[in-house]
Formats: sequence, C-alpha cells, structure tokens
Amino acid sequence: MALLDEDLLSTAQDLLPEVVELRRALHRHPELGLDLPSTQAAVLDALDGLGLEVRVGEGLSSVVADLEGGRPGPTILLRGDMDALPMPEDTGLDFASEVHNTMHACGHDAHTAMLVGAARLLTAARDDLPGRVRFMFQPGEEGDGGAVQMIEQGVLDGVDGAFALHVAPNVPSGILAWKPGPAMASADTMTITVTGRGGHASTPHWATDPVPVACEIVLALQSMITRTVDAFDPAVLTIAKIRSGTTDNVIPETAVLTGTMRTVSERTRSAVQDRIRQVADGIAAAHGCTAEVRIKLGYPVTVNDAAFAEFAAGVVDERLGLGRTFEMEAPVMGAEDFSYVLQKVPGAMLFLGVCPPENPDPFSAPGCHSNRMILHEDVMADGIAVHAAVATTFLERNGELR
Repeated sequence: MALLDEDLLSTAQDLLPEVVELRRALHRHPELGLDLPSTQAAVLDALDGLGLEVRVGEGLSSVVADLEGGRPGPTILLRGDMDALPMPEDTGLDFASEVHNTMHACGHDAHTAMLVGAARLLTAARDDLPGRVRFMFQPGEEGDGGAVQMIEQGVLDGVDGAFALHVAPNVPSGILAWKPGPAMASADTMTITVTGRGGHASTPHWATDPVPVACEIVLALQSMITRTVDAFDPAVLTIAKIRSGTTDNVIPETAVLTGTMRTVSERTRSAVQDRIRQVADGIAAAHGCTAEVRIKLGYPVTVNDAAFAEFAAGVVDERLGLGRTFEMEAPVMGAEDFSYVLQKVPGAMLFLGVCPPENPDPFSAPGCHSNRMILHEDVMADGIAVHAAVATTFLERNGELR
C-alpha cells in the first residue's frame, strides 16, 4: 500500500483541520429529511478534484462517489448520513445551528465530514487499491428511510461489504464499541384510540369515560413487557403522549395514546405487536369501551454480520494499534436505517466514543438527540483512519474477513 499502517493516523491528523471546518459548516446550517441541497452542495464541493466517479440521487439529496483502485478487486461501501433533527440547540457553541428548531444532535455532521476525510485519505492510495471504495452520503436517516431509496437507485450494486461509524457521546473519547449480531433495535410507532361515550363531568355514571381506561392500558402495557418478554431478547415500549378532552367539565369521547416499540429480534417484534392489541382490546372491553390499535412499522433490527464486526474491530486494534475496542454486552435500543444495507450485504456499524475528555462521567454526558449534545472533534481523526483501515484491509484480503 502507498499508505503504511503508521501513516493512516498521522495522515488523518493532517486532514483534521479541514474535516473539522466542514463539520462546523454543516453544523451551522443543518437540514432535515431527504431534501438537503446545501449539505449536498458542500459534500460535492469537498469531493471536487479527487477524481471520483460521482452521482447524485433522484428525488433525494444523496451523493454516491466511487474510488476506482489501480487493480481489480471487490467493492466496499463506506456510509455517512447527512440529515439533522427538528429540535432546538442549546449548546452555546460558536458554530451552533443558525436554523430555527433544527440541530445536528445525532452527529451526522461528523459522520459526513469523517467520510469526506476518508475519501481524501484513500485517494492518495488509489494506484495500489485492489478494488473499489464506494462512499455513500445518505440523507433521510432520521425516520425518512433514505437508505431504502438509495438502495432502490443502485447504491449496493456490486457491493461486497459495507461499513459505517456512528458517534457515541456517552462512550469515552476514542473508544470503539462493537457487537456481533443485533447491534441496534427496530423502531415501530403505535397509536391506540380508546373510544367511550362523552358526557358531563358531574355525571360520569351516565358516560363511559375513556381517560381512566387509557391510563390503565398504559400501566398494563408496561406489565405486559416485564412479564411476557424474555429479558435476554428485550423490548422497550414507551407511551410518550396522551391526548384527550377539550376542557375541565366535559368527559371526552376518545383518548389517544401514542408511543414507540423497540425490539432486537423479529420474533419479539411480532409477538409484542400482538400483545399490545390484546391488552388494549381486553382492557377497553372490560370497561365498555373499544380500542383501535394502529402500528406503523419503522426500521428493522440492525444486525451486524458477526464475522465482519469481528474483522472491523480486529483491524482497529491490529492495524491502527489503538487498543481501544470493546465488545458491547447488549444492543443499543435506538434504531438505524443502515439496517436495510445490512439486510443486503455483509457489514457492520461500530460506535466511536466522542465524549469530551473533560467530562469525568460519559454516562452523564448529553447523548444523541439531546439539545446539548457536544462531541470531541479531535476523535474524528480516529474515525477517518478507521474508515480507511477497514476499507483497505477488506480490499487487500479480496473481501475475505479472516
């Protein structure tokens, strides 16, 4: 290789200032969903002059860039997501969001910037690369399923393996966390509408009040989870919103519960859906009400290929000499649409600890989706090097993981 192992980290460190600059520019101007014109333009500008084969998405602001090596070989995909969240920012950073109620609170600005850095680093080794590196810059991860649309538009055509990093603000700076098999949960949303009979607040016996019935359903759902779901194949069910009534002296006709359901296996996912309906229907009927349960399927379980996850963690330790990997005991209960990529090709997502070193307790640090989430930007050099090391090792081994 033109870049030796010891060069990866030092070269990544040399690239860090421009990567940080890009990350901060994206952080100042976050965009939501599938339409990210400014972000896409920034990525295209950053890739300009690298000699990559670049194409953009149809109907979404995706960017796919191929780096063709000097010799034939397999193709590995490296992915970075680009969209932000619809929420305020209260970090006090000099480069805080300038867009009202929009913030990069999940680190996608860092993911994008690190992937640009990896493209720059790997371009220097182009002639010696035995294969192709495909850079997947994806919009719409935060619930819009951008990965699905990119797959439909061919981003996985000819791909032999896939890799992604996700920043982890609650993991110590520079630590790489990994897990074979289920690494992140599925995420489905539910709406339960309890219908009774409205009336005057002074005569509840002449009405059928849906509010206490809805409250009973909330409590029963929590009991259902703890008493019927295997603790080693877990589920998390959260009723996050209850809406009912218009004033203080009218018993409403309906009460509406909304929330999310997360599991780490398709078996438990299906079983919990059935039990939600049983609980809601049974309790509503016991009180003379009815319950309509609507479940909208979200992202599936993110399942790392076990061999690829172990391979990637081994590359971090062996080639980069970081000695900072650890195998997670349990999955993260958040969800990811990288799951759709991993359904199609072997690959893995690892978690890069970015908790600022001045914070003595990473678990108390503001995490992803917090309005106060801050990451340690120096660690992005490690992320660049990890992307490059995983890609080059995969290609050198001709796609073999051992």
